[in-house]
Amino acid sequence: MKKLIAVLLCLLPFYSFGAAVQINGVRMWPAPENTRLVFDVSGPAEYKLFDLENPPRLVIDLKNARLLNPLTQPSDSDKLLRKIRSAPRNGHDIRVVLDMHNKANYKSFLLKPNQKYGHRLVIDLHQLESSRPLVVKKSIQKKQGLRQLVIAIDAGHGGEDPGAMGYSGVYEKDVVLAIARRLERLVEQEPGMRPVMIRGGDYYVSLRDRTRLARKHKADFYISIHADSFRDKRVRGMSVYALSRNGASDEAARWLAEKENSSDLMGGVSLDDKDDLLASVLLDLSQTATIEASLAVGNEVLRNMKPLGKLHKKRVQQARFVVLKSPDIPSILVETAFISNPSDDRNLRSAKHQKALAAAMMKGVHVYFSRNPPSGTIYAAARRHTISDGDTLSYLAVHYHVSLAALRSVNAIKGDKLRVGQVLRIPADNEG
Repeated sequence: MKKLIAVLLCLLPFYSFGAAVQINGVRMWPAPENTRLVFDVSGPAEYKLFDLENPPRLVIDLKNARLLNPLTQPSDSDKLLRKIRSAPRNGHDIRVVLDMHNKANYKSFLLKPNQKYGHRLVIDLHQLESSRPLVVKKSIQKKQGLRQLVIAIDAGHGGEDPGAMGYSGVYEKDVVLAIARRLERLVEQEPGMRPVMIRGGDYYVSLRDRTRLARKHKADFYISIHADSFRDKRVRGMSVYALSRNGASDEAARWLAEKENSSDLMGGVSLDDKDDLLASVLLDLSQTATIEASLAVGNEVLRNMKPLGKLHKKRVQQARFVVLKSPDIPSILVETAFISNPSDDRNLRSAKHQKALAAAMMKGVHVYFSRNPPSGTIYAAARRHTISDGDTLSYLAVHYHVSLAALRSVNAIKGDKLRVGQVLRIPADNEG
């Protein structure tokens, strides 16, 4: 009989007879459009969520739980969360109340322990779409109806996701954000370009949200910055990636299957009024051109990174990274180094090396768009070339993808003679 009781007790839910789940504290990661809360708990927690209005609140009831320390309060900069309260409930449960500035969407999930953290309960709060302002940071005004090139800069990982840990203990999320901010400043200084930071602080942005934000800001180019890691600490070097054709095929299927994507090709043609075959062909053409552009920019970035140290891969690699999958935004992912290597780790923590990496990326982007400026941009109207030894008009026409006639016309050149030091204007696509 005693053995039978023991067996039955083992079959009952854990929380009924086990020790109470301990809530060790909460960590918060406020972002411009969302806030992530992470409750560190001693084991799997049973919980339920519901929201209340007037005033807006989110209630989290944790069953058979015990709060060890007072909960941290949100920062003044948190746009969603105003205050956190907690109280015992029913003698053995804990109720946590999140006082909100405004009503928000929310989702929750449990995470198992990893190398850094134990069990966690994650609550994601998101601004309602109607309350999201589109903040556009302007560096220079439009002129003569022309627009700026928009460069989306994505620092990998962030917040609860630290990325790889370096040889010195530094986190990937911190060094790539430092490099991204340096690149942002360089883009701001470039006439005709405007940067958009996908992650401007230490918070988490999902992979799909990263590309969504790039599309929201109508990015012309997307660059994702990371640091690699490997169990063998001797491995080191820099790499650049573009999307693979297989990855593009995967994404094409997803786009064609999801109705909300059908009218969202901001760089191409809407698919919502096309039959399946034509939509597939148009999307394939858009993706092919995007991948070719991505590879071209990637090659320029890699060429400018080469003097900075060892290249792990001497050519642009192709892979199925989710952040590279937007069908109409040329995108590259830069692995700045192996943070697990002592030498690379030291370089990544160096302000001088961070500046050099950002400058190499900027130069690569500049070179590509100098040769291939989108029509209607300030960059297209402002192109100049200073003649050096060996330059010819036919070479410049091929180099900048313009016609020889257009090149002669905008510079009032009748023959083929050029002089060293002469500055030529490079025509936009619609000139000449």
